[in-house]
Order: sequence, then structure tokens, then C-alpha cells
Amino acid sequence: MSVHIREVLDRPADLLAELLTVWEASVRATHDFLSDKEILLIKDSVPQALSGVAHLILAEDGTGRAVAFMGIQDGCLEMLFLAPKERGKGLGRRLLEYGIALYGVTRLTVNEQNPQARGFYEHMGFQVDKRTDLDEQGNPYPLLYMSRPTVK
Repeated sequence: MSVHIREVLDRPADLLAELLTVWEASVRATHDFLSDKEILLIKDSVPQALSGVAHLILAEDGTGRAVAFMGIQDGCLEMLFLAPKERGKGLGRRLLEYGIALYGVTRLTVNEQNPQARGFYEHMGFQVDKRTDLDEQGNPYPLLYMSRPTVK
């Protein structure tokens, strides 16, 4: 089934709820270092993040259902989440390449405890510039700040 990628300008509550479902399924499949309680706490702030990010890019299947999304702000990939059944099909690559080409993505942050994501970003040309012991909320989840050299 083909997947269509587009920027979402209007962000109604029903779309945010659909993306929240994708987010939670993705996090549960990839963030095994988070407890259920922690996921639910983070989940409360996701709609606000989705509403506030400058560029929200949606991947929809042939029926118009969201299967993945990413958020970009000032050349930084703020979020990239895929429904678990879409992993390993090249959709993450397509989304990231779209973000690089159209929105100049050169930076991102990833949890160190998510080695599959780190490997994916390294495969896509990103390198670790900095590491922190705590996440941006002060929790004990080390973050890796990565960048990708721009091609001149």
C-alpha cells in the first residue's frame, strides 16, 4: 500500500488524537526504558507539542489513516514516530529525507537508550555532537544531540 507524505497546516483535535495513538504505539515498541506510568505522564504533553511545532509532517496510508509523523522546528527534527507495523519498510528514511530536503533538517536529539533510533540516524549521516546524563525534564534518560553536515 502506498504512503502519502504531506505537511499538516490545520491540526484539529481528531487528527491530534490519531497521532497520539501512533505516538503511544511507537513509544511502547521502541522505548522499553520507560515505565507505563512514565509513558502516560509524557503522553499528556504530546498534543501540545504536536500543536506547537512549526512543521508537522504526516504520512498517511491509502485510506487516509496516519501511520507516521514528524515535527520540525528551525532545522531541528523534534519528533519522528512510526506505527510499529510500518517499521523496517523505509518510511522513516522517506520522512527524514523529506525533512532534510524541504525543511533543512540538520539537527536532532535522541534517547541514548534507544539504540535502534541512534543507529538509524547514524546510518542517515548524523553524528553525535554532545551527550547529557539527563533528559530535558531532568529525568535520568541520557540524550544524544546529533547533527548532519550540510552539503555545499
